[in-house]
Amino acid sequence: MTTTSARSLLDHVLDHDSFHSWDSPPHYGDIDEDYRLALARARERSGVDEAVITGQGTVDGTPVAFILSEFAFLGGSIGAATSRRIIEAIHRATREKLPLLISPCSGGTRMQEGTPAFALMISITTAVYRHKDAHLPYLVYLRNPTMGGVLASWGSTGHFTFAEPEALIGFLGPRVVELTTGHPMPEGVQTGENLVRHGIIDGVVSPTQLREAVRRVTGVLRRASTSVPRPLTPAHPRRSAWESIEKTREDGRIGARDLIRGLPRVGLSGTPAAVNAALSNIGGRPVVLIAQDRRTQPLGPAALHLARRGIALAVELRLPIVSIIDTPGAELSRSAEEQGLAGSIARTMGELVDAPVPTMSIILGQGCGGAALAMLPADRVLATENAWMSPLPPEGASAIIHRDTSHAAEMMEQQGVTALAMRESGIIDGIIAETEDPGKEIIAAIEHTLQELDENSGSVGREQRFRRYERLAETIT
Repeated sequence: MTTTSARSLLDHVLDHDSFHSWDSPPHYGDIDEDYRLALARARERSGVDEAVITGQGTVDGTPVAFILSEFAFLGGSIGAATSRRIIEAIHRATREKLPLLISPCSGGTRMQEGTPAFALMISITTAVYRHKDAHLPYLVYLRNPTMGGVLASWGSTGHFTFAEPEALIGFLGPRVVELTTGHPMPEGVQTGENLVRHGIIDGVVSPTQLREAVRRVTGVLRRASTSVPRPLTPAHPRRSAWESIEKTREDGRIGARDLIRGLPRVGLSGTPAAVNAALSNIGGRPVVLIAQDRRTQPLGPAALHLARRGIALAVELRLPIVSIIDTPGAELSRSAEEQGLAGSIARTMGELVDAPVPTMSIILGQGCGGAALAMLPADRVLATENAWMSPLPPEGASAIIHRDTSHAAEMMEQQGVTALAMRESGIIDGIIAETEDPGKEIIAAIEHTLQELDENSGSVGREQRFRRYERLAETIT
């Protein structure tokens, strides 16, 4: 496969005539003559003066900073001068509060400079985290090839990471792996497509599609002036617990995919898809949406890992978290146990309680067991009319107490699983009406709640959440 040049990528991504270079001449210090000649040949062959070019341009009118490797310059290798250019560009993007697009295309550290250049991968990563500390977007586009220390540092720390189709991406190149270990790397492992399948990166897009990917991220993050949300339909729950449970088990009932289908969003990759996590925009407010999908079960450690990645994204970009709960329960398997299912539930729950951003959760339908509890903690908790939450599947609860499943309906009534019962006990704050268009009602409820959290910042955040759940222990008898 051919390598896409840095200049060619800029032509695909930036608005016409918006390119502005930030590069100053590189300084190498005291180097030997062979290296000096190699640098001169690399400049002549590549048309650039170092292995990266940096600068600023616009994408659909939005200013974006960029750092792009040029493979034609010594294989895109990273020396001290390269590192300084990268670090200076990251710091400038941070000072000017710009989203940053970086695109590695490199074999790794420049062998002429060895260990000192290798250690500078840490310095570059430090600059990246300064940028993240400023809650600014950091986007990564991995081109063919991206290997070694570049991938193992600043190439793997993006809020969103995409790859060029069929790009060679890996820790060590296949030839080095075979010579080092005596065994060849299986074909197809070190590709962007394989990394997407395993939830490592978020997508494979061509250079011509990258502009749209950047435009979508910056567009979703753009906060619009919001109008007053429309009035909510009053909710009047009337069904028994068992009637509600049966309602949520119907095939045609609204699910997470139905709810988010019409929203602008940029998804995080993960497997399996029992959880969808995405950067989205609801009512003109950028949010991170983390939604359980009951139709793609079971919900295991990998799904909860993706949920925690969504939480981390929200914390780094200082965005509200909206979590949607709809699960018949967690994965019950040997692999789930060996991968630490219980610990995954605990960490997800703890990170939501601890998150320093506004949070809200909605029980959309089924809220079964620890899988539901993991994503419940929030500043505001809502439920649809027929939503329910219980420690175990109804039939499982009956089996424990009565050694049969015929008492499931009776036990659910006793356990206070319904939305109405949860509101009375203080577990949830409000109930969303199930109208002919439940999706519209749920989105309106999210808009209302986000506005309420905006206007009542004193009731939002880690300490307030701690107090909420401490009070819950005092009120439930």
